[in-house]
Amino acid sequence: QVQLVESGGGLVQAGGSLRLSCAASGRTSGSYAMGWFRQVPGKEREFVAAIRWNSGHTFYSDSVKGRFTISRDKPKNTMYLQMNSLKPEDTGVYYCAADPRIIQSSLFDARHYDYWGKGTLVNVSS
Repeated sequence: QVQLVESGGGLVQAGGSLRLSCAASGRTSGSYAMGWFRQVPGKEREFVAAIRWNSGHTFYSDSVKGRFTISRDKPKNTMYLQMNSLKPEDTGVYYCAADPRIIQSSLFDARHYDYWGKGTLVNVSS
């Protein structure tokens, strides 16, 4: 069992930066992968980035590649999302997700993650 708590959201102007954190409690070792998804009203949850807990191998959506960086701090059991050059279309509720057995081809699909945080709101003004 894993509990996830996000923090770091807020209001920022376009071009600005924010860093999201996801603190995990419980077992996050082994083949765990963790990811960030975002959602706006009326739309499905969208993949943003993911990271393999042990190897640190990272994956990004094309819409954030080069602007966002996902990372993790193993001793602190915390995952981060550094978001730079933010755009209004980055606005949404950002969710942290984790799964102990997810395969690489499923990392981009929210349906394959077992554990979720409650989300943190990111609002990018133009």
